[in-house]
Amino acid sequence: MNTIIEWFQRFFGGLTEIENKVITTIVLIILLWAIQRIVTRSIMKLQSDLAMRYTWRKSANYTIYLVGMIGVALVWANSFGDFATYLGLLSAGLAIAFQDPIVNMAGWYFILLQKPFKVGDRIQVENQIGDVVDINLFQFSIVEVGNWVGDEQSTGRIIHIPNSKIFKAPLANYNEGLDYIWNEIQVLVTFESDWKKCKRILQETLNEHAPKVSEHAKKELQSASGQYLIYYHKVTPIVYTKVEASGVLLTMRYLCEPKRRRNTTSYLWEKILDHFNDPKNGDMDFAYPTRRAVTTGDGVKAGTGND
Repeated sequence: MNTIIEWFQRFFGGLTEIENKVITTIVLIILLWAIQRIVTRSIMKLQSDLAMRYTWRKSANYTIYLVGMIGVALVWANSFGDFATYLGLLSAGLAIAFQDPIVNMAGWYFILLQKPFKVGDRIQVENQIGDVVDINLFQFSIVEVGNWVGDEQSTGRIIHIPNSKIFKAPLANYNEGLDYIWNEIQVLVTFESDWKKCKRILQETLNEHAPKVSEHAKKELQSASGQYLIYYHKVTPIVYTKVEASGVLLTMRYLCEPKRRRNTTSYLWEKILDHFNDPKNGDMDFAYPTRRAVTTGDGVKAGTGND
């Protein structure tokens, strides 16, 4: 043992100060890397809940990164004055050479501090919509929804977005303030249909089959009113009426969870089709583009526009 210690003393004694610091830095990084692997494996074994496992792993990684940064800074600083000089030179150099990564780190800090979104939220940044699955030092990741898939269903792709985007682009959070979004289903019926009866049936369909979230939504709005000036005079399902060129447009409007939009739309459409196919509702017809042919006296046929 003494022989090994003497060998290390002779080895390091023959090195310059810079060489000693380089070797110390490498050893420190390897040691922290080993600790990170051990902690990560321990968390994977001890915690079965995926959300808690993710939170613990991220917290451990951030702590180890911070310890590493402080350790390396102390290795290369001989005194407090040198340390301050070192930090100043390091900051200036990084600001010039790594402008984008620094802005991304500032965005990461802003996300952790202000919490414009968290893991699990559905957000939109510019044209990208998805569910947040990871937030790290330089970027956050979302599972894409929408794009070529209808009604904002998952495409299966993961999109990595730089943290700096939160300073440069509008950010929409589907879950902040209120855990629900408004969804609409448009039903176009002919002018010859009994539109009042159609509207009444659609309203009854909403009242019976739309998600029962009105009371919970009211409580969430009261809770969110302390931070946001949000006014919703009506959170219960409703049907609106509008005249279009091809018929009477009845719009069903209701609250639903962002990730259940397609399921609720499909379920309600099935109920609507059942009503329109019921023989008792023969005075209800969907409107759609048609053409009428008119035969004149000389046998020439002329076409008209939409019915």
